[in-house]
Amino acid sequence: MAEFAEIEAADGIRMSWNVWPSSRVEMARCVVPPAAVISPLQPLAQPEAVLQYPPLRCRTCRAILNPFCSVDFAGKIWVCPFDFSRNQFPPHYSELSESYLPGELYQQFTTIEYAPPGDRGLPPLFLFVLDTCLVEEELTFLRTSLIQAIALVPPNAMVGLITFGTHVHVHELGFSACAKSYVFKGSKEVTKEQILDQLGLVSFHHKSAGVIAGPKDGLSASSINRFLLPASDCEFTLSALLEELQKDAFSVASDKRASRCTGTALNVAAGLLNACVPGTGARIMAFVGGPCTEGPGMIVGSELSEPIRSHKDIAKDAVPYFHKAIKFYEGLASQLVNQGHVLDVFACSLDQVGLAEMKVAIERSGGLVVLAESFGHMVFKESLKRLFEEGASSLGLSFNGIFEISCSKEVKIQGIIGPCSSMERKGPSVADTVIGQGNTTAWRMSGLDKNTALTVFFDVASPTTQEASKSFYLQFVTSYQHSDGQTRYRVTTVTRAMVDGAINTESLQEGFDQEAAAVIVAKLACHRMEAEDEFNPSRWLDRLLIRLCSRFGDYRKDDASSFRLSSKLSLFPQFMFNLRRSQFVQVFNNSPDETAHFRILLDRETVTNSLLMIQPSLVSYSMSAPPSPALLDVAAIAADRILLLDAYFSVVIFHGMTIAQWRNLGYQNQPEYKDFADLLQAPHADAEAISKERFPVPRLVVCDQHGSQARFLLARLNPSATYNSAPAGAELIFTDDVSLQVFLEHLQRLAVVAQN
Repeated sequence: MAEFAEIEAADGIRMSWNVWPSSRVEMARCVVPPAAVISPLQPLAQPEAVLQYPPLRCRTCRAILNPFCSVDFAGKIWVCPFDFSRNQFPPHYSELSESYLPGELYQQFTTIEYAPPGDRGLPPLFLFVLDTCLVEEELTFLRTSLIQAIALVPPNAMVGLITFGTHVHVHELGFSACAKSYVFKGSKEVTKEQILDQLGLVSFHHKSAGVIAGPKDGLSASSINRFLLPASDCEFTLSALLEELQKDAFSVASDKRASRCTGTALNVAAGLLNACVPGTGARIMAFVGGPCTEGPGMIVGSELSEPIRSHKDIAKDAVPYFHKAIKFYEGLASQLVNQGHVLDVFACSLDQVGLAEMKVAIERSGGLVVLAESFGHMVFKESLKRLFEEGASSLGLSFNGIFEISCSKEVKIQGIIGPCSSMERKGPSVADTVIGQGNTTAWRMSGLDKNTALTVFFDVASPTTQEASKSFYLQFVTSYQHSDGQTRYRVTTVTRAMVDGAINTESLQEGFDQEAAAVIVAKLACHRMEAEDEFNPSRWLDRLLIRLCSRFGDYRKDDASSFRLSSKLSLFPQFMFNLRRSQFVQVFNNSPDETAHFRILLDRETVTNSLLMIQPSLVSYSMSAPPSPALLDVAAIAADRILLLDAYFSVVIFHGMTIAQWRNLGYQNQPEYKDFADLLQAPHADAEAISKERFPVPRLVVCDQHGSQARFLLARLNPSATYNSAPAGAELIFTDDVSLQVFLEHLQRLAVVAQN
């Protein structure tokens, strides 16, 4: 798999199949769908691959000049590999020759970025939307973290403030004489026109028509600066407002929930941005500490006796508010996408806040999500700081992205799973079947960063095997507003082989990327779980795995002992075993909000990070050997070892019984036991390094063998030793789940009799 990692490092792309069959029928027999996980803004492997001029497009299909184009140097003509049309080079390519090539024609520059000179757009905008229905301690934590974060906001960035509880307060930062805000009733659904009229943001030229207006439509800069100001101009005012911020003034009875109008607050925030900065990079950053109990987006009533919906309630359709809230957030998502704005949610509560309903708005707008137990928790505080960090550890927040795909005539596009929204741009490359955001060749990405990944699903155009090209081409073009305001274009062009799948099975296996395939299958399973009511993910995964092993395994029919799987596919069953046991498929013991959080992050992450969510990594530390990878199995537990589990959402440091006893006796504080002190420190240093490069910051769990929090490790280990199968004295996992060995034995038995 090293060769696939090298391709990812160069182009930011991993594909389930790197060699495709030439017919749709043979592709269906390959079981795992043809798809690519691409990171549009992955840092360039070669920093010199940035060109200071605009890209050159094909006059018919709009694909961009790339290393796979045929060039007639004498006639100054290039042939597009997608539709074979001939294009004339413009005059500024007049010096083009075989010995003098422009950067985009170099073979090593399959991924290149264009940064043409021109007017820079407006600086980014951050609109903070704060929940004030919090206990005083939580409000203090939130206030302190926000004051620290505002100091990290770029000085030229615009900021605004909205607070909400029973009502919504839009604060006028431009009025510094005293605190001034405009109040909206939380229980009432307000229209865009009502929002603009109450805030006095209706265009002067179109006032009679009530037209929403931005800076180019008659809305003056002074009107905008009443609510949105550069951070450098209002840092003192904003900090003073936050320091004086009080909890919601309306009292709450002991048997009732706080009256919280989250949906109305987000609706007002979207309306404010639509009036002031339409089409400009802006983020609504919502800090929510409990469920919405009033107005649009309501997820539960105010009575504490009424429970918040669970997975069981959703399955039974016993959810009186769920579908109405989903419809509201779908409308909000469409509005945000059309405006080019992003919704980020920081949900910090022991209770659910409605993340399951908000998911559609967060995901389609390209927003970020952080889920923690409290605003005082390190997950929230460190993630908020990480959002505004600069330098090498910066997230590289970018705005107003448009993602386009061009492909050869042999390939069709089914759709994308990830943080984007379809632009409904039809074309000959659009497939009949749709997965995720489909029926288009272009998608809007209101917000994206260097870690954002999209999963693109393809299909083979020809239904039957026919004479086809030996290879096909794919081009991914991302235009976006860089954090410095400049519009840039990231272009990745790749080619892959196409063979007759009926007779070239070995070639197909050689091109199978089992890590990428596992991640793609996981994302597709989660998508189908949400889109299809009767979908059974465990059964679907089992059938997929059996069919794949039956198709590519080497065996004698009906002889399970003869079954062998190529090294190119040998890890895939293990990935599926762990996926079946993961929080993505087994939603028991997780709330709908937690499940939505897990799936949002899975949909937007790279292959490496997504694989950690499915199958965590385990590292062993001991006095007798250097740190080394360990099997994700209960057998890895030993009294004299420390284990470090990286499950992406959490990082667990697990001390064996003997190690914990020595630590409790304080041996690490004695000079003669310096080696032991270093052993204790090593996993903490590695955990800190993991946290620094990840967003959101993972939860750190430090536990001991037989301690209550050891469950965070035990739940992810292969139960090779259980209460009814382990030898005396071995570490046990009390579960009825089958082990990986039993799972593989059943798989072999079924694969040798299955008919693919």
